[in-house]
Amino acid sequence: MTVGLPTGGEPKDTTEPDVTIEREIAEVVRGSYARSASPPGRRRIGARELYAEVLDPDTFRSWDTALVDVPAGSEYLDQLTAARQASGEDEAVITGEGMIRGRRVCVVACEFAFLGGTIGVAAAERLTLAIERATAERLPLVASPVSGGTRMQEGTVAFLQMVKIVQALMQHRSAGLPYLVYLRHPTTGGVFASWGSLGQLTGAQPGALIGFLGPRVYEALYGDTFPDGVQVAENLYRLGLVDAVLAPEALSEIAARALDVMCTAIDEVPAAKAPPEEPIDDVPAWESIEHTRRPERPGVEELLRAASHSVTILSGTQEGERSGGLILAMAKFGLAPCVVVGQDRLFPREGRPLGPDSLREARRGMSLAAEMGLPLLTIIDTPGAALSKAAEEGGLAGEIARCLADMVTLPVPTVCLLLGEGAGGGALALLPADRVVAAQHGWVAPLPPEGASEILYRTVERAPELAAAQGVRSIDLAAAGIVDRIVPERPDAAEEPREFLGRLSRALEFELTSLIHRDKAERLAARYERYRSLGLHPKP
Repeated sequence: MTVGLPTGGEPKDTTEPDVTIEREIAEVVRGSYARSASPPGRRRIGARELYAEVLDPDTFRSWDTALVDVPAGSEYLDQLTAARQASGEDEAVITGEGMIRGRRVCVVACEFAFLGGTIGVAAAERLTLAIERATAERLPLVASPVSGGTRMQEGTVAFLQMVKIVQALMQHRSAGLPYLVYLRHPTTGGVFASWGSLGQLTGAQPGALIGFLGPRVYEALYGDTFPDGVQVAENLYRLGLVDAVLAPEALSEIAARALDVMCTAIDEVPAAKAPPEEPIDDVPAWESIEHTRRPERPGVEELLRAASHSVTILSGTQEGERSGGLILAMAKFGLAPCVVVGQDRLFPREGRPLGPDSLREARRGMSLAAEMGLPLLTIIDTPGAALSKAAEEGGLAGEIARCLADMVTLPVPTVCLLLGEGAGGGALALLPADRVVAAQHGWVAPLPPEGASEILYRTVERAPELAAAQGVRSIDLAAAGIVDRIVPERPDAAEEPREFLGRLSRALEFELTSLIHRDKAERLAARYERYRSLGLHPKP
């Protein structure tokens, strides 16, 4: 799907917005992408049914070959025979290739009708062979587990098959190839604890039972029922363990959009035309600060909707945290793909502060960019990081430090957009990029000017005076060598959002593509020197 700016052109007419992407961004950002704790209609979806839904018609080609021999007693042989007759399949895993919106992919999926989708030696070998072939042929991998876990009839050897599956997966990911996961109902045990939890992007079936220890096993072991609502897809989304809860019919579009970014051949992206350098009005610092605090000023959500395309929203850290204080996405600006880590100054005012969990989400984005070889775009627009007991005990200072460490050492091109407010450590954590683009009224300060005024003068009344003295404005930052490009506002982005976002998009495409074509060693050396010499040789 393409929305916002068409490639290399002017902003398209947004009087008829793309309702699908606008709703998706809004719902993910506002935390309503998964609305119900126990939605109706939970059902088991067969592997071939899923392939028919996700893949382009008549494009599936099986990769399955004869199964490896596995020792089996007569009772187990009878079970295998019955499973083959009942399911119409020879094993619990079906692998192959197909097309998603014209893009060739490898697909692997479990079939629950075959012994509950459990994984034994034969199924694991088939799965591993498919992953290895996908790696050798440099294909994206789309996996859909549904399983009761390890095949108990085969015991510990079957249990340890998860190791070789993960081993093959990590070789695939280490090759810079996409791995997308769709968890179906139910997914439990070793399958969930291995290849089901390693997707760069993970979706789940609405209402699906997803958990490590199945509730029936829990009851048998502990003599009590497992709490309701814990092992449910929507709860996993709420906790940042999956990126979205999606019906199968939405998968093709979402996967196509994600793969459009993840599979871009970076070396083949042409350099964009440089936007014209435009004069910037000398506006007093406090006036700029007031402009950035206007509620109607466009933020990161509007930027993604109107000025980028192929947007895929990610959610949470994948480790049990979903802050809601930051937007994590993959997108394209013109032809330039990137991972987006974006702040929105309105989030803290909505009860979603920029805390340590938000910065751990940001670091997930940095890690994804490095793994996929994609440029990273950070967007600063924050009144400051959280000031609270929870933030302190959650390691806020340490997370700011780790973000800085990641930013200065990332091997991929990095661009920072100073979109509006840039207060304190929350801004600092995302700032040290190869190139920094600033909106005209964007600013950066150690604290909100009111806070700095209180520290120095025991009153907030001298905030305007202090903002001017500290050199917080975009033009001051450019003079200090912190900002490289200023995008004008005429006179305020809130008054001309569409035109402003169009200028931003063109500037970001240019900066991203310019960095893509720069020699890596030279780029990293320049980044080091840029921040090593900061403040020592200010521009005249």
